[in-house]
Amino acid sequence: MVLFRHIPFLKAVFLHSISAFGGPQGHLGLMMKTFVHQRRDVTKEELLDYNAFCQLLPGASSTQTLTLIGYKRGGVPLAVLTLIIWIFPACFLMGAFSFFLEYINQKTLKTDIFKFIQPMTVGFIAYAAIQSYKISVHNTITHVIMAVSTVVTFFLFKSPWVFPLLLVAGGCVTNLSSKRIPQKEVPLKKIKWANIWLFAIIFLVAGVSSELARKNEWPHRKPLNLFENTYRFGSLVFGGGQVLIPMMYEQFVARPESQKLIKRNPHVLKLSRDDFYTGAGMVRAIPGPVFSVASFMGGTLMKDGGNTMQVLGCITGSIAIFLPSALLVLFFYPIWHNMKKYATVYRAMEGINAVVVGIIFAATFYMMKDTVVSDLKMLLLNIAVVVGTWALLSYSRLPSPVIVIVCLALGWIF
Repeated sequence: MVLFRHIPFLKAVFLHSISAFGGPQGHLGLMMKTFVHQRRDVTKEELLDYNAFCQLLPGASSTQTLTLIGYKRGGVPLAVLTLIIWIFPACFLMGAFSFFLEYINQKTLKTDIFKFIQPMTVGFIAYAAIQSYKISVHNTITHVIMAVSTVVTFFLFKSPWVFPLLLVAGGCVTNLSSKRIPQKEVPLKKIKWANIWLFAIIFLVAGVSSELARKNEWPHRKPLNLFENTYRFGSLVFGGGQVLIPMMYEQFVARPESQKLIKRNPHVLKLSRDDFYTGAGMVRAIPGPVFSVASFMGGTLMKDGGNTMQVLGCITGSIAIFLPSALLVLFFYPIWHNMKKYATVYRAMEGINAVVVGIIFAATFYMMKDTVVSDLKMLLLNIAVVVGTWALLSYSRLPSPVIVIVCLALGWIF
């Protein structure tokens, strides 16, 4: 019976999952609109706190942020349901696409219906940046941290290490002075270690099982190898989908081309370059988490074993890529929540939040720079879509899915 009162929230999560384009930064703008301003599930400060915390963890940061919103509303059960509803549409679409890959050529994917999705996403990110700025940047030092973070992130956007380093540096800078926020006595709380032990045990068992399956040439070893590879990605990737996709390329395309490796492991999981690039491109054209590309990769890697194995590959890839994110965020957040009572951590949050604002502004400028235009007309249309999206989010009650549909319709018309 308790679950029924959360149905409106879960419905909002589903609508978010089918309209959230643009990766983590774009997703944050949508969350701000849906779960802060429209539904009031969390405050702006809470959402920024969740987002800043998730930037410090490996895995899918937008997925972890949304999972924490569910956790705040209904504990672990609702957090798990939120996670499943959020990832299912994207994973289903990418998994299904692996079945239709041989019937679709590259030209079919370049339909003009998606031409305004990128400027629309820039509008969502700009909205998130401005809203975040109002909350997190309020004195000289946070203005400086935000400006430096914006510039550094803009020029080093594709470097995965830039995000955690900036976050740590921002937290250290605002701790240089202790006058503003003095330390108060706080009681220590007991730490629950179950999730982190589960995370570590799965990591260890997956690695050992995969290696045993390879050495002993188990007949059905591919699912074990796939689970280990994908779980490892979900456990170690900082920087989101733009880092995950190169790691997958190295594992499934570049590495299997080594003759030395093929001699040692003739049944290594491998993808063709064309299949890989098709999947990596398609995931950008659908809403939801970029990590859902693992569903496509898993299905494509397993398609030689028939339809049943291909379905298993899609499911294995989807579970393995998101499971570490869920276990890490649900373990570390209670610790983080307790740590925030210490002045050192509270002061660090000032700098961390200012860095996050800088990263969001940098993403706005970076994606605007990458918006492809063929002529002056398209440039003006793209700018109009960016400004229009931001204005609708800021000054109207129009739901986010409607804005997405309007931009898709504009792509079809123009």
